[in-house]
Amino acid sequence: MHSETHLAPHHVRAAELRAAELRAEADAYRLAAVARHPRDPQDLRTRLGWTLVEVGLRLAAAPRTAVAVP
Repeated sequence: MHSETHLAPHHVRAAELRAAELRAEADAYRLAAVARHPRDPQDLRTRLGWTLVEVGLRLAAAPRTAVAVP
């Protein structure tokens, strides 16, 4: 058999291990972030409120242009 035939499964396995390691690292980061900044409902309400204020200000400040109707 050719060496490429024997190497192919090893490359696939190595790629799977790298992906699993990256997933584990991302999960660990996510858990650490939650531990540092626990989310409470008040925080979410505050962020949503300020987002709505920002959207309202953008809508109020948008220049009005006339739409041509054929």
